[in-house]
Amino acid sequence: MIDLGHPLLKVLAILITLILWRRWAPASYWALIVFPRKALWLRWTWRHVASGCGLTKKRHRWWFTTVPGLVASTGVVQVKRRFQRVAVDTKPWMGLPRPVRHGFRITFHLLDGQVPDDYAKVCERLAHAWRIEAVRVVGSRPGRVTLQGITRDPLAHVAPAVPPAEPRDGWRADDLLRPVVGVLETGAAWRMDLRLIPHWMNAGATQSGKSNLINALIVGLAPQPVALVGFDLKGGVELSAYAARLTTLATTRAECLDLLSDLIAVMGARMLACRRYGVRDIWQLPDAARPIPVVVLVDELAELFLTADKAEKDQVTRTATALLRIAQLGRAFGIHLVLSGQRIGSDLGPGVTALRAQIGGRVCHRVNDPETAVMTLGDLDPDALVAARSIAPELPGVAVITGSDGRWYRARSGYVSTTAAEQAAGTYADVTPSWNQVAASGLGHELPGADTPELAA
Repeated sequence: MIDLGHPLLKVLAILITLILWRRWAPASYWALIVFPRKALWLRWTWRHVASGCGLTKKRHRWWFTTVPGLVASTGVVQVKRRFQRVAVDTKPWMGLPRPVRHGFRITFHLLDGQVPDDYAKVCERLAHAWRIEAVRVVGSRPGRVTLQGITRDPLAHVAPAVPPAEPRDGWRADDLLRPVVGVLETGAAWRMDLRLIPHWMNAGATQSGKSNLINALIVGLAPQPVALVGFDLKGGVELSAYAARLTTLATTRAECLDLLSDLIAVMGARMLACRRYGVRDIWQLPDAARPIPVVVLVDELAELFLTADKAEKDQVTRTATALLRIAQLGRAFGIHLVLSGQRIGSDLGPGVTALRAQIGGRVCHRVNDPETAVMTLGDLDPDALVAARSIAPELPGVAVITGSDGRWYRARSGYVSTTAAEQAAGTYADVTPSWNQVAASGLGHELPGADTPELAA
């Protein structure tokens, strides 16, 4: 007969309980079992870690020191105490670690002369010292910086699913042009905020997740009152599946150039409307007078800049100029660019380099050549470039992106099949505005010739 009160059986039961707890409720297991030990260890080792990462400062302080002296006549040793100025290492003050999903957060008080970037530069060192996956700067205020330690990479296993589109009767105005497309390495939602960062560059090789991100954008923006405009230089094979939700689609360079000209004309009309109301952008206009926002999806950007002969050189120059004008002025007038491509390099011409300087949002998936990674991220942060070039082929959808705080993060777009994106486009086909509505919205009158743009063959 088994003695259920035997100590070994009790220990075995506890071990099985902990294993099942960790498997089925990892969040509570982390917060109640693992995190307390981790927090104590972090505070106990902080002095050595801060010194090893170069975060301490030398400060001179006055200390009482004992100075022995010998009186020769009597041979008596006299002890004197006096102040002496000595140099000591001062470590930044660490706040109480707080558990969060996939890790913890800690706020540090900056020493005199330190800035948050000093911590951003040593994040990799801190991750190794703390034996965790990664460390990122997630917040700062005067004299303070907040770090998040990531103990388990949420991007490593299963690609997170994109939430279903909001129902029409539950649409929130605050979510306009702010679709959730995946998850960040911190566990937070990856929201491509076009209101905050109006233009995005999306680079990636075949099967890297570049097209999946476009699908996620289609699903996120389909129910919103925005116009989606497509530029597909693959003859329409990429974006034609979503034609039901696209206001218009250009599939040749000549069509793209005509459509860009029409967009610039729309932008000019919106400038006049803002001037008439005395405001700086369309978001300051009254709701009834606000034009329909436009999101321009460009697939295979390089095709717009490649030339085969002199006859095409003029088209390329005009196309580059039009894209640059929209990138410079479009944010204030509700015209946003999402530029995608496998190859984005300076060898495509000065137009690409000038355009890159106007694009605040960057998404770099796994790429085939270093030049594309440098073109996408090289002017932002060298560490971001290293992280992008280390993305494994077996992790499609993983990318290095710029956040709204100006720092870079690893992220993964939620898997959205072409079928799912096509269904979303069909479901919200009746939301699609006509070109006439896009051109005349907010102006109070129909523009002459503002029907469907004439796209030359």
